[in-house]
Amino acid sequence: MLESGVIMSSVVFKGIFLPLLGTTLGSACVFFMKGALSKKLERALLGFAAGVMIAASVWSLIIPAINQSEGMGFFSFVPAVAGFWIGVIFLLALDRLIPHLHMNTESPEGPKCSLKKTSMLVLAVVLHNLPEGMAVGVVLASLIAGNPDITAASAIALATGIAIQNFPEGSIISMPLAAGGEKKFKSFLYGFLSGVVEPIGAILTMIFAGLITPILPYMLTFAAGAMVFVVVEELIPEMSEGEHSDIGTIMFMVGFTIMMALDVALG
Repeated sequence: MLESGVIMSSVVFKGIFLPLLGTTLGSACVFFMKGALSKKLERALLGFAAGVMIAASVWSLIIPAINQSEGMGFFSFVPAVAGFWIGVIFLLALDRLIPHLHMNTESPEGPKCSLKKTSMLVLAVVLHNLPEGMAVGVVLASLIAGNPDITAASAIALATGIAIQNFPEGSIISMPLAAGGEKKFKSFLYGFLSGVVEPIGAILTMIFAGLITPILPYMLTFAAGAMVFVVVEELIPEMSEGEHSDIGTIMFMVGFTIMMALDVALG
């Protein structure tokens, strides 16, 4: 019993902090690489991140949620659909309530404020990262609750997939800031801080979902809806802008298949 508790604690710790490690390592690229990322490389990295997020939403969140609701028979899709849309509406509300600025744009979104451009860029990534932290948190909560559709390996696969796609995201934040005149350490710090929301979101989601176990199917697809919203609203437009955008599409497929393979092989 003690040994299984130690193993579970290890899985939870890794699941919570692996995504932040990915962001941190990506942000650290600012110390080893010069200049800003090329547009082609940036589109490739964004496409990869989008593919990982979509695959994670389907295999790690939506499918387990539907499997958990099999007892509802014909209506087993209801928790998945309801949770998905609640997640979409939640992110849509945050998108309207929090001032932020997407990369390669000059017009901020959300309410008017006096925040610096750098701060609003970081807030945009925070909005992007929050659903990922929530996804990890609800999967870990399902694992702790003994859900047969969630294994320790599948939870680690999800955290690893998100960590992999967080690596380029960290560099996409820190390197353009340094190229724009910010000091390297400060640029790294902004990238790192953009990822801190993930363990925070994971822990809070774990606590909430653990208190009300019956809502776990809804929580799983809530996180999926939030992640898909981010991909469609932010990543796909950015990976497709400009000429010769096939690289973004190809890397989307690469990210999707890698995350799918991780989940199926380890789940």
